Amino acid sequence: MDDTTAAALLQAEEVRVRALLADLDDAGLDDREGANEQGDMADPAESLISEGEEEAVAAALRERLAALERATQRLRDGTYGRSVRSGEVIPDERLQADPAAELTVDEALEP
Repeated sequence: MDDTTAAALLQAEEVRVRALLADLDDAGLDDREGANEQGDMADPAESLISEGEEEAVAAALRERLAALERATQRLRDGTYGRSVRSGEVIPDERLQADPAAELTVDEALEP
């Protein structure tokens, strides 16, 4: 994969992940504001579960951003498209599906 295509894929994925994080932050704010409104009593456990789920999703999205940053650094270093473990070439199809891929499919499946 050429560097221009790789950079475009990485940038598009970063924009997508940042938008998901922003949406999640907005949803969390709406949930907190709704919890303070007058009305039916809600089960406080539901709020805690929802908040915990949102935190888990946000953590996964932040990890995805970190993976994208590592991939961008590999692109700058000239090692993008190669496994960080073995140095083997990662097929373009895998990089198109996951521009932040650090391993070949076989390596990713290893325990």
